[in-house]
Amino acid sequence: MKWQALLALVADEALFSSALLLAGDVSAAQVRLQLSRWVKTGRLLQLRRGLYALAPTWRKLEPHPFLIANQLQRGSYVSLQSALAFYGVIPEHVPTVTSVGPGRPETVRTPLGAFQFNHLAQTLLFGYSRLEIAPRQFAFVASPEKALLDLVHLTPSADSAEYLQELRLQNPAAISLATLDGLAQRSRKPKLTRAARLVRLVLAAEKGDSL
Repeated sequence: MKWQALLALVADEALFSSALLLAGDVSAAQVRLQLSRWVKTGRLLQLRRGLYALAPTWRKLEPHPFLIANQLQRGSYVSLQSALAFYGVIPEHVPTVTSVGPGRPETVRTPLGAFQFNHLAQTLLFGYSRLEIAPRQFAFVASPEKALLDLVHLTPSADSAEYLQELRLQNPAAISLATLDGLAQRSRKPKLTRAARLVRLVLAAEKGDSL
């Protein structure tokens, strides 16, 4: 495959899979060899085996970190601190994109950033949706309520007022307490139902409401 032929196929994509190039009567070995050469010459960035992005000189779309996260570990969704920061619920900038999913825990470092994946049981894989996180780019992202519950679930002793206060929760309009309660009940995890009750008190205190 020639470079211009590759650009004709993927120039409008933020990311692409090598599987896209293996359709039809082609030599898989030759395609992989050519991709490897383009990575070595800096024309392509390899994010994981079989997953690539064009180098900045040639790409039209800047790959959004949430899209990259979804593609790095299939079945995962962005959650925890990254999703909370995305909705403005916590003030911190989160340099590593945090996700949860059915796969094994791992941290993946790529030329486009670092990505942390946490294992979550199949029974807890709900409360997320597919969002347009940048023009023509879509990713699965937890709701703010589920992102908070996922964080509590994965953090020891997080069902305490002290821990929730340390998060410095803000933008209370972004969190539906009814949705939070419903997701906590659906989880059937006492830790999460306790945390949901405490979040209500913490947010009320942030707003200066009487408890």
